[in-house]
Amino acid sequence: MAATEDDCPKLGAHIRAWDYEFEWTPEHMTPEQMRPLMFTYDKLATESLDRLDELISSVPLRPTRKTPSSSDTQRPQEGSPPKGCPHSDFYELLKEHAPNDPTLRRLWTEVNTVPDWVDWAEIERGQQVFYRFGGPSIVSLTFHALLGGMGSHRIVETLSRTGGFGVKVARRRLLETFQHVLDVTESLPSIQPGGRGFASTLRVRFLHASVRRRILRLAAKDPSYFDTSTLGIPISDLDSIGTVLTFSADLIWVGFPRQGIHLTPSETSSYLALWRYVAYLLGTPTTPLSTPSLAKAFMESIVLFDIAPSPTSCILANNIIAALQNQPPSYASASFLRAEAYWLNGKELATKLSIPEPPVFYTLLVAGQCLFFMTMTCLKRTFPSFDKSSIIKMRRRLRELTLEQVGGEEAKHAFQYVPEPGFMTTDDGDEVKKERWNVSVWANASVERRNMLAVVVAAGVAWVCAWNAFAVAGRVSALL
Repeated sequence: MAATEDDCPKLGAHIRAWDYEFEWTPEHMTPEQMRPLMFTYDKLATESLDRLDELISSVPLRPTRKTPSSSDTQRPQEGSPPKGCPHSDFYELLKEHAPNDPTLRRLWTEVNTVPDWVDWAEIERGQQVFYRFGGPSIVSLTFHALLGGMGSHRIVETLSRTGGFGVKVARRRLLETFQHVLDVTESLPSIQPGGRGFASTLRVRFLHASVRRRILRLAAKDPSYFDTSTLGIPISDLDSIGTVLTFSADLIWVGFPRQGIHLTPSETSSYLALWRYVAYLLGTPTTPLSTPSLAKAFMESIVLFDIAPSPTSCILANNIIAALQNQPPSYASASFLRAEAYWLNGKELATKLSIPEPPVFYTLLVAGQCLFFMTMTCLKRTFPSFDKSSIIKMRRRLRELTLEQVGGEEAKHAFQYVPEPGFMTTDDGDEVKKERWNVSVWANASVERRNMLAVVVAAGVAWVCAWNAFAVAGRVSALL
């Protein structure tokens, strides 16, 4: 369970939290140091959102729909667009009105001003890192950053109020998040001012501001709806820093190593540089990502002090597995997805999230997947031309696959999951889960078949090596 201020480690102490080990340094943050960040947030985005509301007040911004019930089936069905949102593209509205409004101009000037610490060549190398390790990146983002991130009891209180992680809509929500990752890593022009990734990030920034403002307004009317004194401001600076770190530092020091992948110092710095700039565009404090040691220390501080799964954490984590199970393109089984969750997060956290422990067979499949990833990494490091061509193919293929799964529609990150009084994603959708878990899709489970092949090949190679070793030993013994 999460530590408290009274448990604050001494300098040089060896820490173990959620099956992750590290040494306490002066760069780590105590709960007392992190707490103020729970109550600060991106005020400029909120002020800009208010101004846009005033400028287009004649057009309703909030989706109109029926009063929600406690079931996520009342939310928009997967694949259905939000209704009544003609002005949900706040990026285009910002660009249009910025020249004539001081508040909007301040935000527009800020995001179009490139900080002195930005090195475009380094950021481009950071983008390449994501595609160089495309497979491990996707697995880590899905099962450690997103599913494991549900272990933060504060963050899930915000997520549960949006309804975006109900069983029927969680997959589309995850695909939209993944589209944003693809947008910011697509190319250097994409993340630069005016590019697709640049615009996508600002849309996400406005989405965060919309959710935050809506929850705070509801809490002002009914303080019991969201306890800010305990949970902090929804999507606070601490939440935003933690989110960016799950997409960067968590991959580098947890997700990749647990799959047998270790980045070079250059790859580490470049990947962090990319996400530091994304944090800047999101209105998130960038200091925690200014150096690898600071990023690692802040991530570890969050792991130690902020991860404490709640009943809601368990529901949302299992909703993710139910939403992804037996779905294209991999058609992975629930048992395999659970095995991924255990492998990436460790048994302690996965158990606390109430994820059923998978059979050993599926753990072996995950091991086979790691062997496959390690083999591909070795080949890429050995043959630069193969590395270059695989990055190009991975970029194109991931974009095609993702768009295919969402019907060819680019994510606009509209405010479609609106917090409402009396609604929370607390129904774990058992009937939906049973319906999906009872489907047998081994014939379509290409990922599981590939991983089984990797296990068989690895076992065969190990057997041949062992046989040859015994044979050589026998010959040497005979000669002696």
